[in-house]
Amino acid sequence: MSSARADRVRSGIPELDKMLNGGYMRGDSVLLAGSAGTGKSTMGLQYLIQGAKDGEAGIYLTFEEMPDQLYRDAKNFGWDMKKLEEDGKLRVICTSPDVLMEPGGLEAILEDPIKRLGARRIVVDSLSHFNMFMKPDSLRLQVYRNVMFFKTKGLSSMLIWEASQSPGMSFTISEEGISFLADCIVVLKLIEIESALRRGVVVMKMRGSPHDRRLREYEIASGGIKVAGSFENYEGLMGGTPTKASSERFAELFRKSTEK
Repeated sequence: MSSARADRVRSGIPELDKMLNGGYMRGDSVLLAGSAGTGKSTMGLQYLIQGAKDGEAGIYLTFEEMPDQLYRDAKNFGWDMKKLEEDGKLRVICTSPDVLMEPGGLEAILEDPIKRLGARRIVVDSLSHFNMFMKPDSLRLQVYRNVMFFKTKGLSSMLIWEASQSPGMSFTISEEGISFLADCIVVLKLIEIESALRRGVVVMKMRGSPHDRRLREYEIASGGIKVAGSFENYEGLMGGTPTKASSERFAELFRKSTEK
């Protein structure tokens, strides 16, 4: 493996890896933000499945789904998480945020699984659950502790964040101001175009690496998330008011005039 390749962690989504200039930077903390229905958990699972293929065992730390539900959902995409657990390539840990908030709670929950698996990746689903137990200042401190713990253990982490958004409306990446703690920020967004909901992904930030800054369309298919092309004929998508680009509007008016 080349040194450039060794510094990258594949996402499990080839086109997203191209947007990331080869993948996430090894050891980085990735904030994956999006509203309900954007496929955040699916992208998190896909990240761990790719890790298992690449010889990088991973941990899925969840505060909302029981293991059996995760196994069932993963099966729909053709991923046998239970088999991966049996093979020592993956571990699902279901707990409550207040357990991690206790002194030494993070270490008590994760030290042994990290050591037994030789884990290299971790997904936390989701940071938003800490909101139920603490104020913004305390949340930032807790996230900082989590990120630094993962880094000291050599883990490449993906931290899922539930960002509130109404269709057609913009949203803030992190109302509690935790985005600055992440090395990389990937945003999943619902976009209403011509009375239909579509999904878009954009890499908002990536420390230490160039990356594709365009908003790209993606779909949740039978094999997981697939990223397609950019929304070339529209503008104002991130602000929640998509309109056809000037060149596209001109082309449409021209077509209509020739049809008369």
